[in-house]
Parts: sequence; structure tokens; C-alpha cells
Amino acid sequence: METSQLQILCAMILYLAVIVGIGVVYAKRANENSEYYFLGGRTLGPWVTAFSAEASDMSGWLLMGLPGVAYWFGLADAAWTAIGLFIGTYINWLIVSKRLRRYSIKANAITIPDFFSNRFKEKNPVILTVSALFILIFFAVYCSSCLVTCGKLFSTLFGTSYVSMMIVGAAVVMIYTMLGGFLAESVSDFIQAIVMIVALAAVFIVGVVSAGGVDVIIENAKSIPGFLDFFGLASPTVVDGVQIVENGKPLFGEATNYGFLTIISTMSWGLGYFGMPQVLLRFMGIRKEKELKTSRRIAVIWCGISLFVAVFLGIMGRYLFPVTHLTSSSAENIFITLSQNLLPPFVAGLVMAGILAATMSSSDSYMLIAASAFSKNIYERVINKKASDKNVMWISRITIIVICIIAVIIAWDENSIIFKLVSFAWAGFGATFGPIMLFSLFWKRTTRTAALAGMISGGAMVFIWNLAIKPLGGMFGIYELFPAFILSCLVIVIVSKITEKPSAEVEAEFDEVRAMKAE
Repeated sequence: METSQLQILCAMILYLAVIVGIGVVYAKRANENSEYYFLGGRTLGPWVTAFSAEASDMSGWLLMGLPGVAYWFGLADAAWTAIGLFIGTYINWLIVSKRLRRYSIKANAITIPDFFSNRFKEKNPVILTVSALFILIFFAVYCSSCLVTCGKLFSTLFGTSYVSMMIVGAAVVMIYTMLGGFLAESVSDFIQAIVMIVALAAVFIVGVVSAGGVDVIIENAKSIPGFLDFFGLASPTVVDGVQIVENGKPLFGEATNYGFLTIISTMSWGLGYFGMPQVLLRFMGIRKEKELKTSRRIAVIWCGISLFVAVFLGIMGRYLFPVTHLTSSSAENIFITLSQNLLPPFVAGLVMAGILAATMSSSDSYMLIAASAFSKNIYERVINKKASDKNVMWISRITIIVICIIAVIIAWDENSIIFKLVSFAWAGFGATFGPIMLFSLFWKRTTRTAALAGMISGGAMVFIWNLAIKPLGGMFGIYELFPAFILSCLVIVIVSKITEKPSAEVEAEFDEVRAMKAE
């Protein structure tokens, strides 16, 4: 191993040791009871709430997936996605956070399936079970995207086996998530959010200086058809999945149109926030409602800076390293390429830790939430109603191991594209839980039957659109979250109107929560 590689490895090992140490520190508090393990006893401060929510939300795709899209296709696809995510972040913190925290306390809920089930006072836990199963399915896919990031990172840096490095990453995340629960992953996510934004800023500043300024990068990008066009999409000339290079430059054909429907579809990424369990749980876990305003400001600023820089790094990479990555899968390594070539080895290692930070901060959240969905909502409420708190936590740890194994199987193919895996899981959560979360919080007439129908129709449409309709192309090629979200909303409204209105108890609780004032 070369000296530079050794320095990078030492920096990354140091980071991993710190993260595992956090799990050990919080192990005792996490094991007090299941509420501490799954929700931290509602003790999160505003900074930890904001940073952990954003870090767990963004995952490795922020440093690899999004710059890769900008590098491969240009500004439009990446920018409209980023704009949608920024708007969705702000609206979610503004309108959902306070109402959900109040309602989750009133409904005595510490998980998202708990909230939906208790909100409608269901006696037979059908909503509880269905929502928990959807969480298990989509988080397995989400975890796999994080493991793909780990595998690509280490195999690119050290020329090692993708599969072995992916498995090592899975093992590290699994260990510290099992040890420390929600508090451990929230505090580690706080640290990782700082590492992520510092890593982005470091590569951005050094890259701009190396390129000779922002104006030089922009002028070069303008020479590529459609590359900087908000309403056009750069079209790489590709044969058998590999981009053609002529005279030492990538060859691009005519730019394709980026129409209104495509823009709305791409921006619909923002709708996903209303159904993201890893973000919604932070709203439920903050210690005081009034601190959500501070958290919102922190989260929105962090999100805006991170998204802007990530998109720009892809454009910068196209200028500095135009023929280094000649497939869409390889393009997701542009952040690694920039870091290795522009920074001193040890500093590059710390920046690489930013990718690990993004990956681990998400995968730990996904594993924990999936574990709580099964152990707390299915095992305790359906399979073994007499289970002790200790048994529930042990079942959750077993579930984490199972989820990790499934994610490893999904991530086994080293040609997997991180952005595609994330986009599918994101659509799944957004369409399954987003509409019913909004209607549950803000429309008293929503019925239990409508809630169940909305979840199933939204989740099912994600699969149907992605696997059967989207491949048809044309207007059907839009992002699956958009039609699935709309369908779920329509189903909820129609079914609520044609079914018997909620009970007096459910309506009274809704009115009580709506009338509450901030703590």
C-alpha cells in the first residue's frame, strides 16, 4: 500500500473508531427501555435534531449520487432535484414538525406505525402491520444504497474487492446501531452532518482555486450542449453503456428538452419528505416543541448549502476530469476523484470520512427504524402481546442483523447506481406515508379505511410505475413518486368521503391537538 493510501486509511479508521465509541457510550442509556432505544426518550436538543435529521436524510447520494448526476447529465436534472428537496425540507419543518410532535405525544406513539395506528384508534392492528411491512421493504432497499456507497468508496480508493468492503461497512454500522440505539445514531449523525458539510466545502474551495475560478468552470460547461440549461438535458453519446471520447473530450449529442412535466416530476422529490420516517422521528424526539423553530433554521441552511455545493462539484468534475468516468455508475465516484487529486492524503482521508459519514448516518437510521417497525409494531403488538420490554429490544437487534443481510444481498452488484436505489426507496416512503401523514395531521374527516387504502395504493403504484409503466418512456418516464403521491391523495379523499366519519373519540383528540399551544 502506498504512503498516500495509508494516510487516507488511517484517517478513515480514526473516524470509524469515534463512531463506534459513540455507540458504546450511549449503550447504557439506550438499554433503559424501548422508548429510549427507539426514540431517545424525547431528549434531543435543537442542533442534534436538525443535523441528525438532515444527515440521515441525505445519505451517501449527497456526496456521490447527486454530483454523479450533475457530472453525467449536467445542471438540469441535478438542480431541479435539489430545488425540490430544498423546498420540501422547508415545508416539512414548517408545517409537519410541530403538529406531529404534539400528536405523537397525545397518541402515545414512539414509531411511525404506532402513530398511524393510535391516531385512528384501531382495535385490530391492520394499519400498524401494513405500515411496518412497507418500512421493512423500502428500508432494505435504502440500506443497500448505503452499502453500495461503502463498497464503491473503498474499492475505488484502495483497489480492493467491492463486495468485501461493502460487507465490512455493513458490519460496522450494524454493530454501533445495535449498541446505542436512537441516541447513539442521533449524536453520531450530528457529528457526521458536520463532517459532510466540511468535506463538501473543502473540495469546493480547493477545486475552484485549482480550476482558476468559478467563471472558468462555467465557461467550459457552456460549451457542452444543454449542460447548463435549466430547460435542457445534456445527452452523452453512449455505446454499450460507455461514453464516447473524441480528441480527449467526451462526446455529447444534441441536448434534449426538459419540459414542464419533467420539471414538476423531478421537483416532486420534495414530496418525499412528508413520508420519511428518519426525518419524522426527529420531530417526535425533540425535547421541546418551541425548539423546532431553531432546528428548522439550522436544517434549511445546512440543506441549501449542501445541495448547491454537491451539484456544483459534479459540474466542476466534468471540467477538471472530463474523461475519468465514462459510465453513469462510474460518474458517482467524481467526488472521490476530486478529493484524491486536489487534497493532501490525510486531509483527503478525512474528506472520504465525509462519504462514510453520509452513508453511515443514513444506514444506522434505516436499520433502527426497520427494527422498531418489526419488534415494536409487529412482534409486540401482533405476534407476542405479552413480550417484555427487554425481549422487544432483543428482537429489534435480531431484526437489524436480518435487514443488514438483505441489504448486502441487494447491494451485491458493484454496478448498482446509488441514485437509482435511493430514488426508488424515496418514492416508496414518500407515496406510502407522505399523503396519509398530511391528511392525518390536518384533515379531521380522514378515516381509518381511507388511511389504509391510501398507503397501499401509494406504495403499490411506486412498484407498478417503476417496473411496468416507466419503461414505456415518453410522458410515462416521469419519476414514480409524482403519480403515486397524487393517486394516494385521491384515494384518501374519495374513500374518506364514502365511508363513515371517524368516531367521536378520534375527532375529539384531533380537535384537542389542533387547539394545543406550544410548550
